[in-house]
Amino acid sequence: MGRSLMPEGLLEGLTEQQLRDFFAYLRISQPISKCSHLNMNPSAPKGEPSPSTPLRKTMFGGFLKMKTLVTLLAFSLTLVTARAEHEGKIQILLLGDSSTEASVPKWVAKKEPQFEEVIRLLLAGESDLLPTKVVNFGQGGDYIRKLLDTGRYEKLAAKLPGLDYIFIRYGLNDLAYRKSFETDFPKDFHELLAKLRADHPQAMLIPMTVIPFNDEKSIVKINNLIHAVATEEKLTIFDIHPRYTAELKRGPDMLNYRRYPLSKIPENLRELAKPYVMPEKDPMVIVLDNRLDAIFGHLPGWFADRHPNIAGYNLIADETVKFLAPIMRERRVKK
Repeated sequence: MGRSLMPEGLLEGLTEQQLRDFFAYLRISQPISKCSHLNMNPSAPKGEPSPSTPLRKTMFGGFLKMKTLVTLLAFSLTLVTARAEHEGKIQILLLGDSSTEASVPKWVAKKEPQFEEVIRLLLAGESDLLPTKVVNFGQGGDYIRKLLDTGRYEKLAAKLPGLDYIFIRYGLNDLAYRKSFETDFPKDFHELLAKLRADHPQAMLIPMTVIPFNDEKSIVKINNLIHAVATEEKLTIFDIHPRYTAELKRGPDMLNYRRYPLSKIPENLRELAKPYVMPEKDPMVIVLDNRLDAIFGHLPGWFADRHPNIAGYNLIADETVKFLAPIMRERRVKK
């Protein structure tokens, strides 16, 4: 359940009429910009009610304590500001590692719709849903402890306004960098969730399983821990692993790109690879599909990189929308 943004106990002591008046004020569609009718009396003693302050007397059905009135108005203005900044758009945040970031497809195929944009476009195709804004804060090499300890969370995610849904997909790098993975990873995950709840109390937090990447035994270990965390936190988990695994049965390498050092390409075949070389410290041949498999597929490690290509990210985006769209409809009805 979502938590109220209103300070606890603020409405205690208000009459039924005062409550009706206050919530009527919250429903005003335009800001109160002209205050001449309030007739505030500057000569009234500091902290004392002025007899010529109709806002406090008539609008709220009788005098309120100045502290209560100021807090109520400040709270209401906060709500109006939040609505104004995000009115009409559902805000979605993606947190994760390189398998969320999608940097290589964005680098190689700049003109094609990318992961977060595909999610937005697919949701836009659902005509009964509000428009969305999808923000991708995935980063290569990231894991939860690093996200928290480097200050990246506080700098980027903590203060994002108006978030409605937050997808959280970590575990692959956590397995590599957390020495006591089976105890540290769940602990880190709970810590991140606590921060997200505190910073974004209105958002639905959605832990995700990881896609097939390392050996299957490691993936099962990671995903079992994610399921356990979601159960303990009473959160709905988005399990992307089954759909991704099923699609790989059509071809084990159809959803990952090829990223291979140019130095390992036989010299007599490097001319063929030139159009796909990306300028890095160690130049890499990067291909988003199978077009060079017939020529270079025999080279050791040609298929080693398991990061999703555009087809892989489109699959994740499609499954994300299938998961999210019914939830968006249900939450809209409840509101």
